[in-house]
Amino acid sequence: MMKKFHAFVVNKQDQLFTQKIQELTLDDLPEEDVLIHVCYSSINYKDGLAATPDGRIVNAYPFVPGIDLAGIVASSKDARFKEGDPVIATGYGLGVSHYGGYSEFARIPADWIIPLPKGLSLRESMIIGTAGFTAALSVLRLEENHVAPDHGPVLVTGATGGVGSFAVSILSACGYTVTASTGKSSASVYLKTLGAQTVIDRNEINDVSSKPLQKQQWTAAIDSAGGEPLAALLRKIRYGGAVAACGLTAGTRLTATIFPFILRGISLLGIDSVYCPMSTRIKIWERLAQSWKPANPEALVQKEITLDQLPDTLPTLLNGQARGRIIVNLDGCNN
Repeated sequence: MMKKFHAFVVNKQDQLFTQKIQELTLDDLPEEDVLIHVCYSSINYKDGLAATPDGRIVNAYPFVPGIDLAGIVASSKDARFKEGDPVIATGYGLGVSHYGGYSEFARIPADWIIPLPKGLSLRESMIIGTAGFTAALSVLRLEENHVAPDHGPVLVTGATGGVGSFAVSILSACGYTVTASTGKSSASVYLKTLGAQTVIDRNEINDVSSKPLQKQQWTAAIDSAGGEPLAALLRKIRYGGAVAACGLTAGTRLTATIFPFILRGISLLGIDSVYCPMSTRIKIWERLAQSWKPANPEALVQKEITLDQLPDTLPTLLNGQARGRIIVNLDGCNN
C-alpha cells in the first residue's frame, strides 16, 4: 500500500484562503475503522461552498472536502467490511466535519459505509451520489404521502441541477407526468431526454403575485430552490398534494402563508439526505441500482474530471454553469 497520496486540500489562515492538490500520508487521515482506496467522487453544491472562504461548511482547517466517495476497502477493523470490498459513502460528516472524498485514500467510520449494490459500478454510484440519493429520497417521501402517477403532473424545480436531473429521471421511470422548471432556455432537449414531458421557465413559478392561493397546477413537486420560489410554488399545488423541499439555492428564508396547508391540505416534506437512517439509505440505494437506475446514466454526466481539475471546476456549482452531474475520477479502480 502506498504511504503517500494526493488530495484536494482547502486551508484558511487568518484571511488567507488556499485550495490546492497536496501530498498527504496515511497518518494525516483521521483515525477510523475503515481505510478506503477512493476510485470516484462527485461534485455537489455543498462541495462548491466548502471550496470558498465564506461558504460556512468547513469549521476547521486544513480540510479535505468531498461529500461523496466510492472505492475499494484497503483495510478494516470492522468485521462488516474486508479488504477488496467495493463500497460507497455519502452524507453524515463526510466532507463537512470529516475528511471527505477528494482524496486518493479516505479513512471513515464503518457506520457510514454501504456495500456497493449489485447492478451498480463504482463509477455509476458516483454519477448518482448525494444528488441522486436526495432526489430518490424525495420521490420516496412523496410515495409515502400517497402521491401516485395517476394523481396528476409533478413539478421539478432546478431541473438541470444534479438533484433536479435525477428527480426528472426517477419520476419519469415511475410513470409520472413530469414538468421540469429551469432558468436555462437551452436545456429543453436535455430535460426531455431524461423524461420530462413539459419544460417551463422558472419565472412561470416565481411570480410576484400576492395572492395566497393560485390556480392548482401540480399534484406534487420536488423543489431544490427553497426561498421565495418555494413560497410561490406552494400556492399552486393541487388539493391534497405535497412538496418535497430538498435544497436552498434560492435562499433559506421562506415567507409563506398558512392557506395552502389549511385550505388545500397540502404537505411540505423536509428532505434530509445527511442523517437519513441507514435502513432507509440501503433501501434507496437498492432501488437506485435496480428500478430507479437511469436507462442511460451517461446522459446525466456533464463531464468527468481528475483531481487536478477540481480547483477550476468547483466554482461552476455556485455560478449556475453546471448541468447534471460532474464526477471526479481519482483512480478508476477498473470499475
